[in-house]
Amino acid sequence: MASSTPEPATATLLERAQTFLSENKRAVLLGTAAALAVGGVAYYAATSSRPRGAGDVEKGARKEKKEKKSGKGGKKKKTVKDVDGPILEERERPKAKVEEEDALLGTPLTAEQIAAMSEEERTRLAASFKEKGNAAYKDRRFAQAAVFYTRAIEVTPKPEPVFYSNRAACYVNMQPPQLDLVVEDCDAALKLDSNYVKALNRRAIALEGLDRLDEALRDFTAATILDKFANQGTAQAVERVLQKLATKKAQEILANREPRLPSFTFISAYFAAFRPRPHPALPAEPSTGDQTLHLALQALDSADYAHAVTLVNEAIEQGISWDEGRAEAFNLRGTFKFLTGDVPGAKADLQASLEVLPTFTQSLVKLASVHMEQGDAQAAFKCFDDAIKVDEKDPDIYYHRGQVLFIMNEFTQAAENYTKSTELDDSFVFTHIQLAVAQYKSGNLASSMATFRRTLKAFPQRSEPHNYYGELLLDQQRYEDAVEKFERAVELEKLKSPPNVLPLVNKGLALYQWKQDIGAAERCCAEALRIDPECEAAVATLAQLSLQQSKIEQAVEYFGRQSALARSEPELVNALTYQYASMSQVEFLKNYPQMAAQLSALARGI
Repeated sequence: MASSTPEPATATLLERAQTFLSENKRAVLLGTAAALAVGGVAYYAATSSRPRGAGDVEKGARKEKKEKKSGKGGKKKKTVKDVDGPILEERERPKAKVEEEDALLGTPLTAEQIAAMSEEERTRLAASFKEKGNAAYKDRRFAQAAVFYTRAIEVTPKPEPVFYSNRAACYVNMQPPQLDLVVEDCDAALKLDSNYVKALNRRAIALEGLDRLDEALRDFTAATILDKFANQGTAQAVERVLQKLATKKAQEILANREPRLPSFTFISAYFAAFRPRPHPALPAEPSTGDQTLHLALQALDSADYAHAVTLVNEAIEQGISWDEGRAEAFNLRGTFKFLTGDVPGAKADLQASLEVLPTFTQSLVKLASVHMEQGDAQAAFKCFDDAIKVDEKDPDIYYHRGQVLFIMNEFTQAAENYTKSTELDDSFVFTHIQLAVAQYKSGNLASSMATFRRTLKAFPQRSEPHNYYGELLLDQQRYEDAVEKFERAVELEKLKSPPNVLPLVNKGLALYQWKQDIGAAERCCAEALRIDPECEAAVATLAQLSLQQSKIEQAVEYFGRQSALARSEPELVNALTYQYASMSQVEFLKNYPQMAAQLSALARGI
C-alpha cells in the first residue's frame, strides 16, 4: 500500500501491474490474448434497499405504455435480445375466438378441463392468460399479473420460458419483493433457454438481494458476455457485485487470518528506508530480556526477520531493564505489527515507545506512517514537526516527510524535503533516487535525468539507481535503455544474499512491453519467485501475463496467491476482485463452451 511503503519508487512496479489489470477489466472477463484498453474500474453502489433493477422493470413497462398511447412504436415487437425495450416480452397472439377465451379467464381450470382441450386450444388460452398478465403488470397489479402467468404455465402444452420470466418480474416488483420465487422462476426459464439474458439479469438481481453474491456475479457475468457488452447497466452490475463480494470476502479473511509477514523484498525495502544507526548499548548487568533484545537486533541486521519478530516479542515478555532498550523493543515490535497490517497494534507500540523515550525520533517518524495509513495526514505532519523539535538534524525525518508528500502528489515539496535530507547526509542513496523521481513527476525531465546520472556516478555499486532509472526510461518507452539498466541492477543484486528481485520483475515487464516477449517476462518472474516466493509484484505480473494468453485458470491461481500475500484490506480487495472476475469467466466458459470461439473473436474486434 502506498502509504505504508517507504519507497514510492519501489511501489511503482506493483502499481503498474495493478494498473494494467484495471485498464483491462474487459480482458479479465473475456480471457483473451488481445490487449484491450477500456478504462479504469469504477464501482457502483446500490442506492436503495430495493433490489437494483426493479425500477428499470417498471420504467420499461411505463415507457411501452406511453409509446402506445402516443402511437409511436405500438406495433413494434420486442424480443429477448432487446436491450432498451420493456422487460415483458410480447409475442403475436394467434387468431382465435376472443369471446370464448375470455369466458374462461375468470375461473381457474381443473386438470380435467385442461386435459380435455386440444393442443391448439391450450396454446391459444396460454397466450390469452399471458396478455392478461401483461396488462395487469402494466397497471402495476403485480399479484394479479402473477396469477395470470401461473395459469399460462398450467395450460400451455409446451413450456415457455417467457411465462416464468414474466412471473419473476412480478415477484421482483411486489412489496416486499419475493426474491426466492424470482430465483425459482428464472431457474425454470433458464432450463428452457440457457441464453435467456433477461432471465439471467432478473435472477442476478434477486441473488444480489439475497446476498448470494457468488451466484449473482455468475449471472451478471453471463448476461454481460451474452449481450456482447452492449448493456452498460449489466456491465456496471458486474463491477458492483465484484466490489461487494471482494469486500465481504476480504473482511472475512482478515477477521480469521493470523498475522503474517509480507515478502522479504517488501520488508527489506522498508528497513532500508531508514539510515543505519548503532544499537543501544546493553547495561553492565543485562537481564534475560535485555539479552534477548540484543539477539533480536542481531537477527534484524542479518535480515532474519522471522526470528527478529519472535525474539523481540520474547524480550518484551521477559522484561527489559533500561529505558532506551524498552523504547527500542516497542519500536521494533510496532514496526513488525505495521508490516503485518496490524495498524492499531503498531500505533499502540509506537506510542508506548515514545512514552518511555519521548525523544526517539524514529518512533515519531514511524507513527506518522501509521497516521497516514489511517488517513490522518494532519496527525502525521504533527509527528514530523515534533520530531524536528527533538532533533532538527535528523535526515530521516525529512526523507520520510518527503515520502508522505510524494504519496500526496506534492512533488515540489517532496523534492525540497529530499534535498534537505541530502544536505544533512548525502550518503543515503534513496534520497537521491527519490529526488530524481519527484523531479520527474513534476515534469522536470532534464533535472531528473541529471540527478540520476549523478547518483549512478556516486553509487556505482548500488543496484537501486539503475533499477529506478530504468523505470523512468521504461515510462518514456525507451525500452532498450531500460532493459540495459535493469540488467545491470540484476547483476549488482547477485552480489547480495538474498538479492532484491524487483529488477528481475522490471526486466520482464520491459521485455514484454518492448518485444511482446511473454516467455522472457514469465522466466524473469519465475526466477524472482524462486528467490523470493512471496514477491507480490512477480505474482501480479504473472497473473497479468496469464490473462494475456487466455490462461484464465492459471490467472485465478495467481490472483489467489496474491490474495494470500495481501497485507491490507485494500490490497486484498483488489486481488480478490480480479480473482473472482476471472473465476466467473471460467465458470461462464464451462456453462457455455460453445461461446469460447465467439469470445476470442469479440475480444479481437472481429
